[in-house]
Amino acid sequence: MLKLSKKLRDLLIRIIDWFYQPFERFMPLETFRYAATGGMNTVFDIVLYFIFYNYIFDQSVVDLGIVAMKPHIAAFVFVFPITFTSGFILAKYVTFTQSLLRGRIQLFRYGVSVGGSIILNYVLLKLFVEVFGWLATPSKIFTTLLVIVYSYMIQKHFTFRTGKKALEKQAMEERA
Repeated sequence: MLKLSKKLRDLLIRIIDWFYQPFERFMPLETFRYAATGGMNTVFDIVLYFIFYNYIFDQSVVDLGIVAMKPHIAAFVFVFPITFTSGFILAKYVTFTQSLLRGRIQLFRYGVSVGGSIILNYVLLKLFVEVFGWLATPSKIFTTLLVIVYSYMIQKHFTFRTGKKALEKQAMEERA
C-alpha cells in the first residue's frame, strides 16, 4: 500500500511539474504546486458541496435532533472532514515537501490554520446567502476564492513553514 501511495504521489508531482514550465519565470515551484493541488482540492470541495446541498440534503433544513442547520451550512459541515483530509495529504506530500517540521506538528498547525478558514467560510457564507441573498453554490465559490489567499499565506509561513528562512536553514544544515 505504501509503494502504491508513493508511486501515486510521484506521478502527481511529475504531472504538476510538467505543467509548471510556462510559469517558472513568474512563480516558484512551491507556489505552483500549491495552486495545482489547492485547485484540485477546491474543485473537489465545490463538487462535494453541490452534491450534498442539492441531492443529499435536497436544499432542506437538516435536523440532527440536537441542532437544525440550514442546508448551505450543513453541506459545508459534512463536506469539511473529507476535504480537510485530502487537503492535508496534498499539502504535506506534494506541495510543501521541503518542510522540516514533523508530521504531527504539521497536522496540528494545519488544524489551527483550517480553523481560521472555517470561521471565514462560515461568516462569508452566512453573509452572502443570508444577508446578500446570493445563491448558495456561487456564494461558496466566491467564499473559497477569498479563503485561498488566507490559506496559502498561513500554510507557507506557519503550518509547513517553508518560507525563505526555513529553506536557508535546511541548506546550511545540508552543507554542514
